[in-house]
Amino acid sequence: MGFQRRIADFKLFWKEVSLVRLFFFLLFCGATVSAIFYGLVWRAPTSFPQQTFIRIASGRGLSSVAEELYKKNLIISPFWLKTFVVLLGGTKGLLAGEYAFPTRENVFSIAGRLTSGDSRLEPIKVTIPEGTSVKEMAELFDEALPLFNTKDFLKLAEAKEGFLFPDTYNFLPNETATTVVSAMEKNFVKATTVIQNDITRFKKTLKDVVIMASLVEEEARTTETRRIVAGILWKRLSIGMPLQVDAVFPYINGKNTYQLTTEDLAIDSPYNTYKYKGLPKGPISSPGLDSLKAVLTPIASPYLFYLSDKDGEMHYAKTFEEHVRNKERYL
Repeated sequence: MGFQRRIADFKLFWKEVSLVRLFFFLLFCGATVSAIFYGLVWRAPTSFPQQTFIRIASGRGLSSVAEELYKKNLIISPFWLKTFVVLLGGTKGLLAGEYAFPTRENVFSIAGRLTSGDSRLEPIKVTIPEGTSVKEMAELFDEALPLFNTKDFLKLAEAKEGFLFPDTYNFLPNETATTVVSAMEKNFVKATTVIQNDITRFKKTLKDVVIMASLVEEEARTTETRRIVAGILWKRLSIGMPLQVDAVFPYINGKNTYQLTTEDLAIDSPYNTYKYKGLPKGPISSPGLDSLKAVLTPIASPYLFYLSDKDGEMHYAKTFEEHVRNKERYL
């Protein structure tokens, strides 16, 4: 009986060993097959384009989406994407929305995101400094937002120069020019609401205030100097003197104060404050709130002229002769 029992135990042991061996063999085969499939069709394509976006409209078919992803080199096999979407999403399938693909992903990851609605659309911070023109804004947005359309932005924004508020914004990477302009306009309205009573008391139109503030923004750097310069410019207007502001020329022809020639001062432009009296046609940039407040609270002074040296230091003069001496001394 003892011998027979040992024989039975050995057979049971051998059976268990065989089952373990079979398990590991099958595991090895499965891993090998998976590795082959991963290398051939499940991995991210070599030419996977980073910073890609797709839009899945409600009710769009799975085959159509798989084909688009294949054409954009986001997947190697449409068949396997559809397979994993069905396995992961069941009857729910794809979730409509905008999807960003900032980095390489395999087909499992993509299928999982499309069935869970993981868009990966992270807001991008864009800072628009005070004194930025519409053209400069277009460059900043084009650099920051992958799908930004500069031409569309300029078409919408050029007529709104000065009325798009400079600030730090958080925009989605697929933001359109229309929504960008709309957000900046709303921010401008919000910002100027707090000074509306001051504008009314000052008896100037909002447009005139913004135009003057855009000049002051470029001409001075501190609150005090902005208020003094604003007082000088308003005084020039009141006595019928041309504003003669050099800051308009970067907007007209791209030249700064130190590059201007006599010919430049004679350019026939509605923004040329040497050739034409009064305020220029429109703002030359988007002034910040400090400049807007400065032109509404100008500091009266005996000066009629001013200049800023290369270190940003402001120098004032009561007469033209004194102003010429300041130019010779500081410029």
